[in-house]
Amino acid sequence: MCRTGRLPHEPDGGEDTTAATDAAFTALLEESAEELYEQAPCGYLSTLMDGTIAKINTTLLDWLGLSAQQVVGRMRFIDLLTVGGKLYHETHFAPLLQMHGEASGIALDIKAADGKRLPVLLTSKVKTSEGGEPLFIRTTVFDARDRRAYETELLRGRQAAEEARLRAEADRLRLQEALEALQQSLLPSQLPAVPGLEAASYYLTASPDLLGGDFYDLFPLDGTRWAFFLGDVCGKGPKAAAVTSLTRYTLRAAALHDPDPVSVLTTLNTVLNERYTSGDARYCTAIFGLLEPGEHSFTVRLASGGHPSALVQRTDGTAEYLTTPGGMLIGVLPNAEFTPASTVLFHGDTLLLYTDGLTEARVGPTRDLYGEDALHAFTTAQPPDGPQALITALTGLLAGFGDGLDDDTALLALGVPVRPTTTGSET
Repeated sequence: MCRTGRLPHEPDGGEDTTAATDAAFTALLEESAEELYEQAPCGYLSTLMDGTIAKINTTLLDWLGLSAQQVVGRMRFIDLLTVGGKLYHETHFAPLLQMHGEASGIALDIKAADGKRLPVLLTSKVKTSEGGEPLFIRTTVFDARDRRAYETELLRGRQAAEEARLRAEADRLRLQEALEALQQSLLPSQLPAVPGLEAASYYLTASPDLLGGDFYDLFPLDGTRWAFFLGDVCGKGPKAAAVTSLTRYTLRAAALHDPDPVSVLTTLNTVLNERYTSGDARYCTAIFGLLEPGEHSFTVRLASGGHPSALVQRTDGTAEYLTTPGGMLIGVLPNAEFTPASTVLFHGDTLLLYTDGLTEARVGPTRDLYGEDALHAFTTAQPPDGPQALITALTGLLAGFGDGLDDDTALLALGVPVRPTTTGSET
């Protein structure tokens, strides 16, 4: 049966029981708070206003490799810092505490007993009396080793990225120089001097990082006749450059064997068609022509394979296209047909050859093609001052197209100089 009497050790009365319970609870709280302070995941220390360490928890002592007896009352907070940390403490941390009474998120290094550096983040606050007098400084110390490792790795990553960027930029510059050298090797360094004839050329690269496929040349055939050509290989880059190189040397070799323009383009067509028949089709457009000097003129015979028609600027201010309808792309079919044309250049006349980068430029608010009609009108509006003057005018025109010019453009102009004006009496 149950006994209702109290045990000998039980408190006598409700008030005594409550008091005993409160005392036990208070003692438990104090013990829990002390344990939390000592074993907290971060470091704690309290210092007098002169920096002398008055209290420090076990966590921080373990990080330092020191005992409380070695630290409390024997060391100042500044003694825990590295040389750089001491300097920062004197110049920034301590003045900040003095002015504001607190400082948070301060990154410093403390030194352990074995000399190792420990990166930490500090938050300090000055505790004051009821009257506002400063009593001591309480500091929380957070282990920043993981953060420091992360920052170091992040910095290393940024440095690696910057080094990679610099290497890429250097590689790009070297590649650009190589591309420019290769591009120049596909064009004559300068046009030869032809007796009785003026020649001028211009090449504009729309994509500096890519090899263009436009090409031109002017070279002697024998003691009197000269050959010229201008064309455009499909595509860009190294493959197009290889076709350009093959095309240029084939045209030169074919002209020495049989300089008839149709025959030369037929030979080129055979070479390209046989060379690129394994699925990687390559083709080009081109005009090839002959110059035969007369007493005061040059006879021009040319043939075109899929290329825009040549344009003749006459000394009387007119202009006309040498139409070559039906000329096929070079290299597509084994048996292609090419269209011949001819004209005579007299004093002040200029023959202009160009690639379609000029006529296919996008202009105006509606981004329409510039077109052959506009080129004809532009040429007619220019004074007949010879090839170089016409090329200079066209260079300015191309510059005005801006981003509407998205393809390389080659220009070649050949003309008979204007007959010099005679002065005085003729004999």
